[in-house]
Amino acid sequence: MKTKEYTNGEITVVWKPEICIHAAICAQGLPKVFDPKSRPWINTAGDSTENITAQIDKCPSGALSYYLNNIGKESQNKKEETVIHIAPNGPLLVQGNIILKDSEGNETKKETRTALCRCGASSNKPFCDGAHKEIGFEG
Repeated sequence: MKTKEYTNGEITVVWKPEICIHAAICAQGLPKVFDPKSRPWINTAGDSTENITAQIDKCPSGALSYYLNNIGKESQNKKEETVIHIAPNGPLLVQGNIILKDSEGNETKKETRTALCRCGASSNKPFCDGAHKEIGFEG
């Protein structure tokens, strides 16, 4: 899977564009850090590490994650419990490490956060692609 990393020396922000549902929660919360109209669109110098991590933790799809450079990538983003939130009129937001098995037994591992489709309109099932907004899904 394609990933891009952006760092300010203290924190590295990791973006996985293939799973981004473009909910724009990141840009709404920290527009000086996350600006989809700029290139690169992530500016880790735009705010404090504390504010950046808090905003990334709100990412519904898990397309954005981070690690603190002094701790290292491997020792972070591991959760002991998996929690599922039902987003109003949106996807199931899964926080934690999961393994999805399809009907043929193929496995897909997801770490930290995943958004699963509830509306049935996603073109990337079982994952949410934001189609619920286009069809006016309520639930």
